[in-house]
Amino acid sequence: MQKNIILSLAFSAVVYASCAQNANNSVETKAPNSDYKPAFAGQTRIGAVKTTTPYAAKVLTESLTSPWGVKSLPDGRLIITEKSGVMRIAKVTGELSPAITGIPAVNSDGQGGLLGLALDPEFEKNRMIYWAFSENVEGGTHTSLAKGKLSKDETKIEGATVIYRATPAHKGTLHYGGRVVFDKKGNIFLSTGERSDLVTRPQAQQLNSGLGKVIHITKEGKPVAGNPFEGKEGARPELYSYGHRNVQGLAFHPVTGELFSNEFGPRGGDELNHVEAGKNYGWPTITYGIEYSGKKIGNPTIQQKEGMEQPVYYWDPSVSPSGMTFYSGNMIPEWKNNLFIGCLSGMHIARLVIENNKVVGEERLLTEEYQRFRDVTQGKDGALYAVTDQGRLYRIAKK
Repeated sequence: MQKNIILSLAFSAVVYASCAQNANNSVETKAPNSDYKPAFAGQTRIGAVKTTTPYAAKVLTESLTSPWGVKSLPDGRLIITEKSGVMRIAKVTGELSPAITGIPAVNSDGQGGLLGLALDPEFEKNRMIYWAFSENVEGGTHTSLAKGKLSKDETKIEGATVIYRATPAHKGTLHYGGRVVFDKKGNIFLSTGERSDLVTRPQAQQLNSGLGKVIHITKEGKPVAGNPFEGKEGARPELYSYGHRNVQGLAFHPVTGELFSNEFGPRGGDELNHVEAGKNYGWPTITYGIEYSGKKIGNPTIQQKEGMEQPVYYWDPSVSPSGMTFYSGNMIPEWKNNLFIGCLSGMHIARLVIENNKVVGEERLLTEEYQRFRDVTQGKDGALYAVTDQGRLYRIAKK
């Protein structure tokens, strides 16, 4: 008994020493853009962790053109969207299908185009695919969500229909959001951006606007019953959360089922958020970022305000977080339930270790590749697959 206690204390001392060392050993070595202080310990620049399992990243193809979203098909192949409006299927050998036809036209200017996608939970029966895109309409563009059936020969989308439009339209080419995920009840979460410009930025805080929100709708594009603003005068019933800048990552924790998002800050202040119904995530009232010009944001300039949620984690300087996934496979056990985020300006895949909804460790993978990682997903084989703006498809797996 005494021996067990001594061993337990010794082990605890080693863990404590390791954590203490990591607390001063962040993966971020560059100076922050601002002098803002985090709201709590560990909210930024957490200690580094390092994968001990030998793994390797293999480029399966370099023939994609600005891919944006990637998801696994039931048979292990991958379906990929390209920004220009093209959808393709990739074998794990890297062989790409011809462009799938039948997809409505997209506006691919700026940050627009064919964006995130998700397979219907009953895809094996109904072959339905859902995708976000920037759509030309009178008055500009907006983030739209469409659905359609993949033909049996996989050459076309049949019956493509737009089921939701995040209005109002805006004549701009930035901040469309565009990630799509299904919840356990078969309903859809869609992220939207606030379209970046100073004139539209305040709409992130307005409940009568679809901009800068996480949207919760059915497969038919209708508000989910019981949404937090249902019946509230002047509020849109499809809204789930608000106060977002440009959410390009959505993922559910595989154990708790809780929804997480990431979003671009301006110059610094990129965020990871725990998304809860009806909550306000603060943009542009509170932020840990500054304007690209160097000016501070807001009058007054604040990072905390009652009634507004703090990010679980933030980055300064920016890493530009985009598509993300929680790892639930067994190929690399130490990655279990960790969050993997494709980073654009950061040119890496961020691995975050999360415990009790707090980040307790960060690692940067594939920094030597110098790629803008746009999306990452878990394959049916337990490997991670990632696409980059430069046109690559990677498989990341145990050696």
